[in-house]
Amino acid sequence: MAEVKILTATDVHDLVADYMNEEHVAIVDQAFEFASLLHQGQQRKSGEPYIIHPIQVAGILAELHMDPDTVISGYLHDVVEDTKATLGDIETLFGKDVAAIVDGVSKLSKIKYKSSKEQLAENHRKLLLAMSHDIRVIIVKLADRLHNMRTLGALPPEKQKRIASETLEIYAPLADRLGIMTIKWELEDTALRYLNPEAYHEIAKSMQMRRQERLDVVEQAVEEIQKAITELHIEHAEVYGRPKHIYSIYRKMVDKKKAFDEIYDLLAIRVMVNSIPETYAVLGAIHAHWTPMPGRFKDYIALPKANGYQSLHTSVIGPGGRPLEVQIRTYAMHEVAEFGVAAHWAYKEGNFVGADVQNADQQKLNVIQGILDLQNDARDADDFMESVKGDLFTDRVYAFTPMGDVIELAKGAGPLDMAYSIHTNVGSHTTGAKANGRIVSLDYQIRTGDIIEIITSQSAKPNRDWLNIVSTRRARNKIRQYFRKLDKEENIEAGKKLLNEYLSAAGYDPEEIFAEEHEARILEKTHFIALDDLYASVGFGDFSVQMIGNKVSEDQRQALEEQRAEEEQRAVLEEHQTLDIETKKKKSSGSDKIVIQGVDNVLVRLGRCCTPVPGDDVVGYVTKGRGVSVHRRGCPNLLAAENQGQRIVEVGWESPAGDNKTEYDADFAVNATNRNKILNEIIRTVNNSTRALNLVNGRTDHNGNVHISMTVGVKNLEQLEHIIDSIKNVKDVYEVVRTYK
Repeated sequence: MAEVKILTATDVHDLVADYMNEEHVAIVDQAFEFASLLHQGQQRKSGEPYIIHPIQVAGILAELHMDPDTVISGYLHDVVEDTKATLGDIETLFGKDVAAIVDGVSKLSKIKYKSSKEQLAENHRKLLLAMSHDIRVIIVKLADRLHNMRTLGALPPEKQKRIASETLEIYAPLADRLGIMTIKWELEDTALRYLNPEAYHEIAKSMQMRRQERLDVVEQAVEEIQKAITELHIEHAEVYGRPKHIYSIYRKMVDKKKAFDEIYDLLAIRVMVNSIPETYAVLGAIHAHWTPMPGRFKDYIALPKANGYQSLHTSVIGPGGRPLEVQIRTYAMHEVAEFGVAAHWAYKEGNFVGADVQNADQQKLNVIQGILDLQNDARDADDFMESVKGDLFTDRVYAFTPMGDVIELAKGAGPLDMAYSIHTNVGSHTTGAKANGRIVSLDYQIRTGDIIEIITSQSAKPNRDWLNIVSTRRARNKIRQYFRKLDKEENIEAGKKLLNEYLSAAGYDPEEIFAEEHEARILEKTHFIALDDLYASVGFGDFSVQMIGNKVSEDQRQALEEQRAEEEQRAVLEEHQTLDIETKKKKSSGSDKIVIQGVDNVLVRLGRCCTPVPGDDVVGYVTKGRGVSVHRRGCPNLLAAENQGQRIVEVGWESPAGDNKTEYDADFAVNATNRNKILNEIIRTVNNSTRALNLVNGRTDHNGNVHISMTVGVKNLEQLEHIIDSIKNVKDVYEVVRTYK
């Protein structure tokens, strides 16, 4: 993949200054200053300052020429989640729209879920529903995900694969459905790089090896097309070749079970003209010059894709007898093809068309209405996300009604799916169907171009067998809703039983949770009118027992988690090194290291979480039966207990200079710009001050930085500070800090 430039705030300023007026540029700059202040001191997993991420997100949005509110939201998209700023602060400074976009992008970090999968599904559901109210939410999220994918190398391999998989399942299809192909292609290629690095690098290497051969073919094809266009007297036409993306080649190899050498259309020719009549004129000229390949012509101008994409696609036997794909479109179509719905939000001459888009263009995007429909039909967040992936992000087929209306469906859908997509009443009263004038069974799979007629009767009712026939979640949920109403009493009893069993297995008392005094709070949390409705929804399967069980036990779970956290913190505080020092309040012997205020004959242990050394400002924590655990003041594991004054005693070093005999382990981290032999120089510097270099670990990140963790033995703080200062003087080292475990 091509190297992507890391933008600065100045770069973003210059990008927006190219198309915004001075007033809007100023408020975008203000958003950067606000974000920079809030994220000050924060770092990403890569070790780089956190503010770099919001800058890149805002820069991606500026490259799309998004309106001021969207670019501002790029700068601020993480401040509510990761800083002390509130949505109220954002609304006061930057307006309601920015606050709404940031809220839509923010995760549900303050809500606790028993299952990480459940939390992830809730996050995605919130994001998608926010998008249905303002499409800019998902555009900001796509920019956020794009930069996260560019910096995925800083994360552990298991996280890389999880995020890459999520990107292929959710975000790349969303970019595709919204027509933002410039983001979709990069997301797909980057995801493949982490999910199947061998295939990614093999394809990239093979493409590079055959690069000149392809360029020669394309150059010849471009010259011949330009000549044909000249003969048509078309002005301002542009013809160029573009490489296929690695992921699209990979999918073709997998789907068609072909080796790389069997894939010929690795490059496509794109022709751009001013008007629709000119696109068809160019198509005719190309077909007159080269033989078209049967079944490979697609007219997306007459029949646009659901995301608004328009273009003519044809494959011909090009120069040298090789297959060649040609795309023909107008310049306006190209803008939509590259940027999709984002093109509608592009800022133009000091204004943007947001309000018009929300009222008009959004309604044209079937994905928006589809998301709202699936939310209404879903049992829970997990079911909702499965529906989105299954119904909205799969391959599509396009069928016609007898009146000529186009109905878009997921691949594999049948007449019942189409009936329920038209209206619930149409689906519920279906008795049969015709495809292209011929009676077909209800399990018939619709193909693109079919004319489907749904046969209905007012006396007809859904059949339980339909659940095994339909392929879309929407249709299945509508059928289930019908039968749910018929069996409510049974479902109430079944749901109550399931919930009681689930809560008991989790260690809760169901009677206590559903006690009368808790009923109002439970209904408020779950948004039901009565407990019977809650039980019935679980009994029928509208909502999972896990989801409802987690919501109704949330208060009890939070109390248990707080108790568990307190116990874990206490356990950490009582951890110790093997260095035990028996001390008394006052002894003249130089061997004593710690003095404890008002206490004699106490076992003292040094906390290994913060590795204190003589000279450090320390504090003691009285453990149960194991003496006093000594920690550096400010140790994160000690803060809560220290703030509350729990079991804290004042301690001090008998001699801050140490005794020149005992060595103490001290942990610190070194961050530097990576270069040849830098690790050797750092280790040599340490060895000049101590021979006790006990541990060294290092890693590099994708930005060319190296991060080293070290444990050394020192006599006292003075020696440690000398080591740290010496390392700071090593060329390309930009930070040395003591660490905590």
